[in-house]
Amino acid sequence: MNFSANCACCEPTLAFQAPALGRRKFLAGGVAALGLGALGSLGSPAVRAQGAKTKIDVHHHFVSPDHREYLSKRKVNAPKWSAQMSLDDMDKSGIATSVLSPATPGTWWGEAEDSRKMNRIINDFGAKLVRDHPGRFGLFATISPPDADGSLKEIEYAFDILKADGISFFTSYGGKYLGDASFVPVYAELNRRKAVIYVHPAIPACCSDVVPGIPVGSIEYATDSTRTIAHLVFSGMSQKYPDIRWIFSHSGGTLPFLTARFIQQQKVQKNPHLPNGPMPEFQKLYYELAQGHTKAQLSALFEMVQVSQVLYGTDYPYREGADTNEGIANWRFNAAELRSIEVETARKLLPNLKTA
Repeated sequence: MNFSANCACCEPTLAFQAPALGRRKFLAGGVAALGLGALGSLGSPAVRAQGAKTKIDVHHHFVSPDHREYLSKRKVNAPKWSAQMSLDDMDKSGIATSVLSPATPGTWWGEAEDSRKMNRIINDFGAKLVRDHPGRFGLFATISPPDADGSLKEIEYAFDILKADGISFFTSYGGKYLGDASFVPVYAELNRRKAVIYVHPAIPACCSDVVPGIPVGSIEYATDSTRTIAHLVFSGMSQKYPDIRWIFSHSGGTLPFLTARFIQQQKVQKNPHLPNGPMPEFQKLYYELAQGHTKAQLSALFEMVQVSQVLYGTDYPYREGADTNEGIANWRFNAAELRSIEVETARKLLPNLKTA
């Protein structure tokens, strides 16, 4: 595993079919129906970014000094990062508050004790950032789900002591995807707490160097999001723990492109927990827009879900807020849709998040 500061940290995706903001509304002449007058009075995302800071970024990484050293010993190059770098980009991009999560690939190398210690260090560092910069940062605390006992202790500490806003996961841990039955004790506790889980891709155990010259982040990150979503849904885990709110990165990876295949899979398998197929489960999940904001990706995503399931994200420091802002501007959302994506859905999911 060898990461660099300019790692492609996750790649785009596309879509199929669903209920809400389909092509009738957005493509071709549909833009006019969205009320560009309202958008005009609001100003473009690029223009608004220079004025008041309002956005809530749910995909924003940080790197503590100890985590950087921990990764370096495992031959992983963490990106260049500081709190001031984050704040500068947030101010430039119109972001009021960023909810922090640790840089990929986290802390899990199969060693529970080492992972527990580093998770605690990372979470304490993140909580200090929240305290030191009131209203500018929130925290998705990190745990290692394969270590159930350690995870349960860290969940208690994160929520009850640090007042974290949610928990950050990776898509897979040493070949185990998020529908794995060994994660049940962790899910039971997070379901009891009605927790938000933010999920970021990781290098999958199967596929670290498949295509010569193509880095893992360009294909496998987006694909690993799809693998883990499919596993959650087809294993029945997402239904068994319905009070967990899941946020997935990069507009759902390649999931919107593959929905037809998953619909057919259910027709063949006839899983009793999916009487209406997998789409209702996919549509309950939340998706953020970092590196998932081209016109093709947005068209696919909104064929699958409602605007109410979509949040704003940047993937800083791997990407700047300007990237997401440009994608949003090119799509031309109306004012109500912008408020939903940039602010309101995050406030609904994270009611205790203190914003600037």
